[in-house]
Amino acid sequence: MLGFAILIIAIALVFDFLNGFHDAANSIATVVSTRVLSPLVAVVWAAFFNFVAAFLFTTAVAKTMGKGMIDLRYVNLYVILAGLLGAIFWDIITWYWGLPVSSSHALMGGYAGAAIAKAGWRVVILKGWIPTLLFIILSPAIGLILGATLMIAVYWIFRQWRPQRLDRYFRRLQLLSAAAVSLGHGTNDAQKTMGIVAGTLFTAGFLKTFYIPFWVVLLANGAIALGTFAGGWRIVKTMGMRITKLRPFGGFCAEAAAAVSILGTAFAGIPVSTTHTIAGGIMGVGIVHRFTGVRWDVARNIVWAWIFTIPVAGLVSALCFWILHRIFPGA
Repeated sequence: MLGFAILIIAIALVFDFLNGFHDAANSIATVVSTRVLSPLVAVVWAAFFNFVAAFLFTTAVAKTMGKGMIDLRYVNLYVILAGLLGAIFWDIITWYWGLPVSSSHALMGGYAGAAIAKAGWRVVILKGWIPTLLFIILSPAIGLILGATLMIAVYWIFRQWRPQRLDRYFRRLQLLSAAAVSLGHGTNDAQKTMGIVAGTLFTAGFLKTFYIPFWVVLLANGAIALGTFAGGWRIVKTMGMRITKLRPFGGFCAEAAAAVSILGTAFAGIPVSTTHTIAGGIMGVGIVHRFTGVRWDVARNIVWAWIFTIPVAGLVSALCFWILHRIFPGA
């Protein structure tokens, strides 16, 4: 049992690394595309704040993920393993396609799909899913509205500034907004893995009650920071250059909008997608320039990938659980 639990925790940390690798674009795409930071400096900056988040925030999201969405009475280690495999599959496929999807939603879908394959729909705790499903729609909408509102405010407040002076000013501010997004990414996304690791320890009997040990927090934030440092450059290109053209003040508005949304929901314990939020912020900035300033064909492909994330990860995880059950009849 101990060896199997360690294996699952190791796979969970691999997923966490892939989460950082896949979602590095959330933290660095705008700051790289506006040339405020070089790619190498940007990933170091983002990875640092991903890890620092371990010491600054509560674990409310991790508790929701660990015990608020699936009834733990029906969960075993095979369910957790299958859920992780489905999420990893979707992360790798969408990274290859350069699509910025939510690793968090892939994990939720995978975890649920494997649990349903084992015990049916009764395992789903509906009240835990309602806020998450609602924020699949609200996250990009909030990001878009905040991004557009900030962009309009910047245009109005600095309307008499020369463009060169405005760029110099916001190049400095964008360092702060990028750091805030990285903090939000670290506290929100790393907590999904914390919840899975704590669920593994609880299911295996190593925790008497469900809680998040601090060493789990450090492991999860460390893994996601390393993944961010590795950087998923295919998705950085999509987020920072293909959706719309950004300048430093536009990058700041998009990042500030995303940071406010992500950090606010993290305090509320709602596991939202940082990908959805920053993508919405970038689109909001693009719309202010002109409606055709956003490449809607690229945005449409991204939205379709968001829609398919939970069901595809769930189906793959259900298949993985079925295979594990055939190999290990006691699964």
